[in-house]
Amino acid sequence: MSLEVTRKENQQPTPPTGGHNGNGMAVLQSMATTHRLRLNPNTEHKPESYEGLHLEFSPLLFSSLERYLPPPMLSLSRDSKLHYMRDIILRYSPEGERTRVHKQREYRQKIISHYQPLHRELYAMHASNFFAPSFLKAINENKEESFRSIMAEPTQGVFTFEMLQPHFCELLLSEVENFEKWVHETKFRIMRPNTMNKFGAVLDDFGLETMLGKLMEDFIRPISRVFFSDVGGSTLDSHHGFVVEYGINRDVELGFHVDDSEVTLNVCLGKQFSGGDLFFRGVRCDKHVNTETQSDEILDYSHVPGRAVLHRGRHRHGARATTSGHRVNLLLWCRSSVFRELRKYQKDFSSWCGECQREKKERQRVSIAATKQELLKREGKPAS
Repeated sequence: MSLEVTRKENQQPTPPTGGHNGNGMAVLQSMATTHRLRLNPNTEHKPESYEGLHLEFSPLLFSSLERYLPPPMLSLSRDSKLHYMRDIILRYSPEGERTRVHKQREYRQKIISHYQPLHRELYAMHASNFFAPSFLKAINENKEESFRSIMAEPTQGVFTFEMLQPHFCELLLSEVENFEKWVHETKFRIMRPNTMNKFGAVLDDFGLETMLGKLMEDFIRPISRVFFSDVGGSTLDSHHGFVVEYGINRDVELGFHVDDSEVTLNVCLGKQFSGGDLFFRGVRCDKHVNTETQSDEILDYSHVPGRAVLHRGRHRHGARATTSGHRVNLLLWCRSSVFRELRKYQKDFSSWCGECQREKKERQRVSIAATKQELLKREGKPAS
């Protein structure tokens, strides 16, 4: 089966309407002379917290980068390390990107200064009120066997598990409806979550950025470190959080695509609906994104409110038509700037791309067959 896959990306902000594409991805490369990052991270080093500082980029980006600093830098003050890393980021972040990030933050501040939240308890992390007890227990134990005890893996690399409490889902749905009502009443034009969804809202834009950052850092990254280390799961440092809506007078279905993320969290919030199944068709790198699907890569998944799906962003997928009712899903695209930089210099992605794996196995098969044939030829035996 050959498929044409769309890259599902963020909308770019167009003032005065604004928009979102995550927390500002910085391009990071080794620099000549003094400013240089290590090739491999110091996994034993505990990085500083950069929360609360007035920064152009996500605080998590600096915490993630700190492990890549040269050893002599690690004992210096936080300000010294921050200055060093900021200089690297700014050298390789185009001026247009920095301008976009600045306008994005201005846009968010404009919303936050005027929008009055309906449920303020959503805007800070209250894990015991948000998450299912089984999920919290697994996160607290922080072991692979604990994660697997609450998860199903219906196809390789797609994990499903109970995650959100019904009350949290109800509060978040109510908050999104309140925000959309405010948008309608004030005639405030907003950018939608990405280039493919025409309905829904970017949660980061109206104040939920900090809470979702904690969700990624404290709850999704520990799982991703175990199951998605091959795509930067242990170095996730920014996110794009949003809800999408399907049903009558909304989006109906979603075409075949890959996400602009390393790891994607997708949780159904409700409400009453029929249809809308997700379908997965294997993980692919850019080179192989439109190659055929193998039979063992086919998965159809039916949404259940409160139940999460976690997968690589490069796992090709889509959503079938929601045939009745109203379906709302929470999406968190988790990204790693370190992985994105390292990926530029790689040609083989057989650790995670299904087609790269098959090509590698075929090369090995051909090489083994050729070696066997040569040995038989030397021994004077006919090749079989």
